[in-house]
Amino acid sequence: MLTFRKLARTIPFRYCSIIVYAIAYSMVCEIFVFPNDFAPAGIMGLATLIQYLFHFSVGYLSLIINLPMLVAAFLILDRKFALRTLVFVLTSSLTFLVVGQFDISSIVFQAEDTGGALLAAIAAGVFNGLLYSLAVRAGSCTGGTDVVAAFIHHKRPDFNMVWVIFALNATVALFAFFVYGMTYRPVLLCVAYVFVNSRVGDAIFKGARGAVKFEVVTTHAEEIANELFSTMRHGCTVLPARGVYSHTDRSMLLCVVNRREMVDFERIIRKYDNTFAFLSTVNGIVGAFNRNGERHIEGE
Repeated sequence: MLTFRKLARTIPFRYCSIIVYAIAYSMVCEIFVFPNDFAPAGIMGLATLIQYLFHFSVGYLSLIINLPMLVAAFLILDRKFALRTLVFVLTSSLTFLVVGQFDISSIVFQAEDTGGALLAAIAAGVFNGLLYSLAVRAGSCTGGTDVVAAFIHHKRPDFNMVWVIFALNATVALFAFFVYGMTYRPVLLCVAYVFVNSRVGDAIFKGARGAVKFEVVTTHAEEIANELFSTMRHGCTVLPARGVYSHTDRSMLLCVVNRREMVDFERIIRKYDNTFAFLSTVNGIVGAFNRNGERHIEGE
């Protein structure tokens, strides 16, 4: 088990995992989404609608939409995040293009009635919610909406992304009504997919809807604070602490990150001895919030 954990933290294993997740994500769409005429959430949903209307492959559309954003993300945001997401996007797009050359009618789930279509939407939501969460834990994402969210978070860390995602999903559902013959069935299937997908993702992320607060007890406060600021552009608050059992002076770091950054934060914490952390869900931030990326440490 220990050997596997060490292997799972290596760069080749992480990229191989992202490739597997991307292939599985694309196959879920090919098996459950496309045959049942409904659009999933986000920018992928818009690409699905365009494919249905103009028979232009989602594989090409994903590249056209995501590549410019990922180049900008590489230059402006986190380069590792951009590269890992690029691997996901390239793999999923290639999977769509390759699968499109074959007849996979024998393995697709094509519903004969509304009940069957609802099952397809639920199944797609469960599988893609799981795959999305695994991709995020590997330091990547599925592209599209998440990349847009990363840019908005870079400019406005306190901005609530729930409304942006809601607006995009509502737009997809509205367009689906007109694209699929002005019927409510694809709209309801889209809503079911979005609901199940988000619930599965939130369950895997322990229900973290807004952000996560880390409280870190350590004897390496300065080193950790410097690394958080240099690698994640996150400041923190440092408070004095004292161990009751050991009677030694320590420090407690308070830092709030979004859920996409949890894995990177945990990776930093594991580097240091005499350090442990516990986390809790943060549903919102009120009061004066530093938006300029300046380091702010109290207790020094």
